[in-house]
Amino acid sequence: MATDVISESGDRSDFWQGVRLSMPVVVASAPFAVLFGALAVDNGFSVLEAFLMSALVYGGASQMVGIQLFGQHVAPWLIVLSIFAVNFRHVLYSAGIGRRIAHWPLIQQALGYFILTDPQFAVAEARAQSGQTVGFAWYLGLGLPVYLFWIVESALGALFGKLIPDTHALGIDFLLPIYFLGLVLGFRKRPLWLPVVIASAAASIIAYKTVGSPWHVSIGAVAGVLLAVILPPHHSGVKARP
Repeated sequence: MATDVISESGDRSDFWQGVRLSMPVVVASAPFAVLFGALAVDNGFSVLEAFLMSALVYGGASQMVGIQLFGQHVAPWLIVLSIFAVNFRHVLYSAGIGRRIAHWPLIQQALGYFILTDPQFAVAEARAQSGQTVGFAWYLGLGLPVYLFWIVESALGALFGKLIPDTHALGIDFLLPIYFLGLVLGFRKRPLWLPVVIASAAASIIAYKTVGSPWHVSIGAVAGVLLAVILPPHHSGVKARP
């Protein structure tokens, strides 16, 4: 009985620790969630459809690509392929995080993969690298607030989008890129960090100028992965951690 109480107390503490870590992501993603809702309605979506897209797809960049292609007489297969191109990085995230959550029950793993986002992966991976276990309660506390705020803010954007000023004019659209930059810098002590970042950024920029969006996202990710596979860790000048 005492063991169960301690376990429940530990899970509760881990959950709220995750919630605290999620707050910067909630703040940084808020303008984009609201903007998505407003743009979705402008592109012919109903408020309910915008809400459901955020709740079921749950992918900011891919949702933006989707609403731009819907209603433009683009073939459905091309819409699906474009969204896949944007979300391809999540295949890599899933492969990476899978070894961290393999001890969870299958239902918990399925939920974990569903709420997996860029910051979710980065923070969870950093926790694992520090030697701490990625528990379900902590992971859920980190991801659930972001998911809930995302769909609520998307619905608010859809409802009141016409009353919202241009987020670019307000200058708040810089929050998410800065947050992502902080996540990337958090891995700077890992082997091959700088070469992989340079290769990924260069490939993404070149792809954006030649192939175009949204393919530059996946091409940049693949370039970074290929360099990491080809170049042994000791070439970076940093010893690989066991």
